[in-house]
Amino acid sequence: MPDGRPLVIEGARIVDPSRGLDAIGSVVIRDGRIAAAGPDALNQGAPDGASRLDARGRTAIPGLVDMRVFVGEPGGEHRETLATASRAAAAGGVTTIVTMPDTSPIIDDPALVDFVLRRARDTAKVNVHPMAALTRGLMGEELSEFGLLQEAGAVAFTQGRTSLRNAQVMRNALTYARDFDALIVHHTEDRDLAAAGVMNEGETATRLGLPGIPREAEAIMLDRDLKLARLTGARYHAAQLSCGQSLWSIRRAKEAGLAVTAGAAIAHLALNENDIGAYRTFFKMSPPLRGEDDRRALVEGLADGTLDVICSAHDPQDVEGKRQPFAEAADGAIGLETLFAVGLRLVHDGDVTLTRLVDTMSTRPAALLKLDAGTLAPGAPADLVLVDLDRPWVVSEQALRSKARNTAFEGARLTGKVMRTLVGGRTVFQHDDGVDKPHG
Repeated sequence: MPDGRPLVIEGARIVDPSRGLDAIGSVVIRDGRIAAAGPDALNQGAPDGASRLDARGRTAIPGLVDMRVFVGEPGGEHRETLATASRAAAAGGVTTIVTMPDTSPIIDDPALVDFVLRRARDTAKVNVHPMAALTRGLMGEELSEFGLLQEAGAVAFTQGRTSLRNAQVMRNALTYARDFDALIVHHTEDRDLAAAGVMNEGETATRLGLPGIPREAEAIMLDRDLKLARLTGARYHAAQLSCGQSLWSIRRAKEAGLAVTAGAAIAHLALNENDIGAYRTFFKMSPPLRGEDDRRALVEGLADGTLDVICSAHDPQDVEGKRQPFAEAADGAIGLETLFAVGLRLVHDGDVTLTRLVDTMSTRPAALLKLDAGTLAPGAPADLVLVDLDRPWVVSEQALRSKARNTAFEGARLTGKVMRTLVGGRTVFQHDDGVDKPHG
């Protein structure tokens, strides 16, 4: 709390996958950390002088950890800054964002990792951790200095929006990463197969007269990576899968005991290629939105544990990038503020439990990146969110806090609203009586 007093959040439903907890109880916060959380949190009574917050009708969850966030800063501040991204994150219940290295300059040097961390400390409302470039300049040729970048604060290594084409360089990267126990996070798409494609290959693309990207472009690159992960024994994470073929490969790799995990963007779990409609460029993404069969396969993969992580793949684009013919428009959509609420559609529809959803959006990504987050266990940082699971609201791009407006959920009717977000025990966002109030 800003005044230094302990805070007691009373009467909330507490969902904490890290402890298998789903029960009515209280959360006690002292000195920015969780002192107790659960049905017995007040067995010893409330701390002297504590502030009390009545949270009946609310659900308390660990703050979300979004491990795929593109931010313009440095070099593209007209699209998004760390400050604006953090405001959107706080409003969406995301207390930790993991930023991608494709900025200008590219984050491939320890001094640039330090720059991002310092800018985040000065301007961001939520925790910010940068991923560093897998190769120098993201050129796919010379590996970055993993050890020095990791020491500077990089939490993983990635090629960002692109795939590493050269298999020998990828083998070297995985071997190098293994020696540092570093995580490689990879976008899986064979650029030669994808070629000039702009949406999912199939009947819809043919009807729209647009070149398609076959599912095999993703599946073949993923299969190559999994074979190299087996060869090297490295930790490997497929950043955002989009089709059933890929899930089959991940299942086989996990059954074989490989240290591999996989994620999916929330858009690919909630939307399909038909949402593109009349060439709506806000639905142009990489990987592309696939067919309904693939979307359902992803949802089933989420439920059965094949998918480990749900990310927003938040990718702000300005008007010039999106107000183009579909084939020429930039890929990407923003998603920080709608991540959890759209995910709740899967809960309300009975596809996954709330505990599973929170696990994939908070507990599991924190564990993969070895972050002190994703839990309400005693001693953990008091990064938590209070949610009204039944509160309806309609997405309006003008009300979103991101600097960009390219949301794929404009006008969507959602059920479930973040009411309060705390980072280190401090309120950074609050929604009151229909009025959203930023804090700090």
